[in-house]
Amino acid sequence: MRDDKSNNYDVLVLLSGGLDSTACTYYYINMGLKVKALFIAYGQRANKIEYRCANNIAKYFGIPLDCFRFEGKAEFLQGEIKGRNAFLALSALLANPEFKGLISMGIHSGTPYYDCSVAFIQEMNRILEGYTDGRVILAAPFLKWDKRMIYNYFKDNGLPFHLTYSCEDGTDFPCGKCPSCQDRCALNAC
Repeated sequence: MRDDKSNNYDVLVLLSGGLDSTACTYYYINMGLKVKALFIAYGQRANKIEYRCANNIAKYFGIPLDCFRFEGKAEFLQGEIKGRNAFLALSALLANPEFKGLISMGIHSGTPYYDCSVAFIQEMNRILEGYTDGRVILAAPFLKWDKRMIYNYFKDNGLPFHLTYSCEDGTDFPCGKCPSCQDRCALNAC
């Protein structure tokens, strides 16, 4: 399914086109690691615009972007999508079965969601260890940072805020009402 070069990277970042995953991508590039990005279309309403933003961000950083698509009848509403981050991590492994290195997500503290917790990362790493004999690790460099810290990191490093998108409705102009828009507005970034 993947090309034979999938092992030539240190980090596979799950890039959604939002602020957190863009900062996560830069974090590893800034460390001098070889990064590639993966966008996963799982039926989210914002799929098309998120993919467009992820593609523009990957071009900005000069890194490859793969897209892995799933189809189904599920409709995801605003807020928490139970199982999403586990699904994304395992989908990254499914899409890149020969990959060795870090699969990384831009998840952060300050949310009530289990899949944004230290316990989640630990459990997922036990699962990945079983599948890969420790060759793949799920990383979340901002796990102990809150959204404001990520935003400041983003600004301090001159990252392309205008290329990001964070609205769960998937409309051309953010709705301003969903939890993602509210997070962004709380930072005076809407």
